[in-house]
Amino acid sequence: MNDDERMAILKKKCAEIGQSAVARELGYSPTAVNQALSGKYRSSVTTLLSRVEEKYGRTLVDCPVLGEMTLARCSDNRRRPFAAINPTRVRLFRECKDCTAYIQNPIEHSKRTQGGTRNDS
Repeated sequence: MNDDERMAILKKKCAEIGQSAVARELGYSPTAVNQALSGKYRSSVTTLLSRVEEKYGRTLVDCPVLGEMTLARCSDNRRRPFAAINPTRVRLFRECKDCTAYIQNPIEHSKRTQGGTRNDS
């Protein structure tokens, strides 16, 4: 998915539920979302748009542990803290450190290389 497609998703979602609600769901300020929409965002808009794809897109990734899933589910799993409560969560912790399924997503790739993980039950 390219930045133009991600921007179209952002615009559509803002029209549906409003910029403040979208900003809250993405973890950005309403001002950042407004500036991205108007082309005045001072930072790289790619990071924000990657989060848009992650949250609202329909991109599929092939998880080595759980199989095919949406990028949103993959992201949710990655953000869970490690817990050795079952073999699947432990395996996810180990596999996610070296997973290439989401390298296309710059936000998560940078978090992964800084020690971020995803976990699932």
